[in-house]
Amino acid sequence: MGAIPVRFVYLTSIAADIFRDPRLHGSWAPSTTTPMQVTTGEDGCPVFEVTVDIDDSLVGAELRWGVILDAPWRTNLWAIATEVGDGGSADLCRSFRLQPPGGCAPQDERYYLTHCRRLGVQKRFWRGAAPAAQFSVWAPNARLVELVFGKFGRRSDERGGYIADDGSGSEGPALPMTRDREGVWHTDPSAPELADFRRFDHRLYMFRITKDDGQVAYRTDLYSRCQVGKGRVNPEGRPYTGHFTELDGSVSCSVVIDPDTVTRRFSEPDWPESEFMPVEEFWRDEYDRSRPLPMRVEDLVLYELHVGSLGFGEGRPGNFGDALAFLDHLVDLGVNAIELLPVAQFEGDEGWGYGTSHYLAMEFTAGGRDQLKYLVKACHQRGIAVILDVVYNHYKQERADRAEWMYDANAHDRNIYYWYEGSPRDYLDPMGGYIDNDSTGYAPRYDEEMVRKLFISSAVSLVTEFHVDGLRVDQTTSMHAYNRLHADGRPVGRANQFGQKVLRELSRTLRMVNPDVILIAEDHSEWYQVTEDVEQGGLGFDAAWYAQFYHHLVGDEADRGVQDARLIMASGYGDDRPLAMDYFAGALAYSGHKKVVYHESHDEAGNARGTHRTLVTAVNGAPLVGETRRFAEARCRFAFGLTMLSAGTPMFLMGEEVGATRDLLYNRVAEGKVDFAGERAGAGARMFFYYRDMIKLRLERKALRSREIEILSTDRERRLVSFLRWHGPDALLVVATLSNRPLRDIVLDHPRLGDADWKEIFSSDAAFYGGDGVGNHGSTLRSERGRLRLTVPANGIVVFVRASAPP
Repeated sequence: MGAIPVRFVYLTSIAADIFRDPRLHGSWAPSTTTPMQVTTGEDGCPVFEVTVDIDDSLVGAELRWGVILDAPWRTNLWAIATEVGDGGSADLCRSFRLQPPGGCAPQDERYYLTHCRRLGVQKRFWRGAAPAAQFSVWAPNARLVELVFGKFGRRSDERGGYIADDGSGSEGPALPMTRDREGVWHTDPSAPELADFRRFDHRLYMFRITKDDGQVAYRTDLYSRCQVGKGRVNPEGRPYTGHFTELDGSVSCSVVIDPDTVTRRFSEPDWPESEFMPVEEFWRDEYDRSRPLPMRVEDLVLYELHVGSLGFGEGRPGNFGDALAFLDHLVDLGVNAIELLPVAQFEGDEGWGYGTSHYLAMEFTAGGRDQLKYLVKACHQRGIAVILDVVYNHYKQERADRAEWMYDANAHDRNIYYWYEGSPRDYLDPMGGYIDNDSTGYAPRYDEEMVRKLFISSAVSLVTEFHVDGLRVDQTTSMHAYNRLHADGRPVGRANQFGQKVLRELSRTLRMVNPDVILIAEDHSEWYQVTEDVEQGGLGFDAAWYAQFYHHLVGDEADRGVQDARLIMASGYGDDRPLAMDYFAGALAYSGHKKVVYHESHDEAGNARGTHRTLVTAVNGAPLVGETRRFAEARCRFAFGLTMLSAGTPMFLMGEEVGATRDLLYNRVAEGKVDFAGERAGAGARMFFYYRDMIKLRLERKALRSREIEILSTDRERRLVSFLRWHGPDALLVVATLSNRPLRDIVLDHPRLGDADWKEIFSSDAAFYGGDGVGNHGSTLRSERGRLRLTVPANGIVVFVRASAPP
């Protein structure tokens, strides 16, 4: 009997020093754990390692291992966030086969929590104090990978930024790279050319890949922290001699960025910038204790903000500088969270941003990574949380030709970032093996751990490096439910299984590094496990979007007739037809099931058939003048009010608060820009005051930030709904109608009203908001035996607080 040494290494690959007391747990000794040594790795990040002797009788056996550690918020945390490679299993362990003894080095088993500082260009601390540079890329099918640098002209002309298929645009000799056992290629750690990371700061580079069939292709770094270019030009492989700013960043050169520094000034006249400070110095004054951030998803009032739609009158896409200037407007409005539409590098310089090409690089047109950090910090100083949209359900194929598409092989079944079923020989059209999932591109290869880690590393970098407070994950239903074969539409259950797997791994990893992170899913499946804890078999999200709330409350031409109430759209005809208030009441009641609710989002405003801004929908496109506008505004107050008074987390789209009317289309966002200052000072002033006061009401009342709700009554003929909201002793009664005339002295009759005093605290029809002043004028009304007499304004809402509890 003998023993074989095995070295186990756990690498966090994030700079944050979070974890303590790591212990190795292995199947060869299931009743014990072994303390691990805590060191700083060559990447400058925490590493845990230990060498143990395993009985040689287990040679050839499959053994499992993992790590247990402590975090400030939890002890004995299982630290393997990656699930096993079986789609039907959520087990969390690493496995290996014990090898016979050989050589002088022990068998080496490694686990990376993330790849944030593993892949791409990273600092390596193996030559003393000054870090070297190492470039790494996953290309398992490649015959050869080399590092090439791109030309960049003097600051006076700034030409270059693109390496053509013939190699023009590159400079200097290519540096060779060596493949490891996982298919990751690295530059030589001893190469003298790479001995000083500082020499490469803001250098342009790409990988020259000789594919498995011998073709040479130039590829960007998918772990790039910056893609140079602010325009729309795609040279499509041809030589380029133009200005770098005209390039589409998704196809241009990658840029070396030091992740441990931030520009000292928000902007400089030239790029690259010249003055930087350590990240610790930058974040030092991030928070204002007098303006605390909301910590629970229930406490958020979300403002959906598209940076590119700012900058009214500037003749260019909006940028982070415009967003900074816009924060005073948001403070005045009173929202406590913004949901930024995607700002990771995407194609072109217009559009919503959902065609992400590089997941760790921030959109260069918007201002890049450091300007996003300035925006997040400024939000935090004002008590505004930042939720960032991320897109992990597809790649934008039209701009992936130098990124994900055919990265290191030309065979479809070896297209490493895309899911492909079977062999191209199985289909009349070789494209038939890809997976559609109701997004705007093919599904990623979720069954490949390296692909899942790309998305997870992106998310972790946003939380740890950019300090965002949470993520809204785009179209999660496409990931876990909608996958089907492109050839014939057959469901691909295994792809759904691995889609669930990446979402669980995402939630689990993020909560390991920040337990307070807020996770929101755009999910339309109504699958209860989306918002269940991962330890209970769920996907781990705090809340899910609830599109049906919109379809019942507002509606569009794509809605399904009698199945959707479409209250605002139906009321916009101007007649007195009955409305399906009971349908909407069902959605209102369900809003308490961990939902994000809205009366308009970018999807409805920009993508759905026949949709317009809510103010236009409210009168079905009639000219917004005189009484017609008054009716439209009243119905908009109804829509926003019920969103805010629901039991869900409320969200609304930028511009609604000033009565925006111009269409905001996904592919022509510049045409829909809003003159916020002009509208707020003019026709939109009354709407702004209403939004501000309704938001204030929501945030001041615990009853409105609870999940508790009960529908008391609905009436199709009177177009009325009433409901209770409460938290402990704090109870509110909401009565709302879309009747075109006031409902005077009506009687609500419900046992929950009991014998109590109810004081009116809010009316949407106040003259200050442009209404007629109809309501109960702040009176205290008495309910007896569940009967309460009150007045409700036309197209209006009244809110009462229970002034005395039932006996």
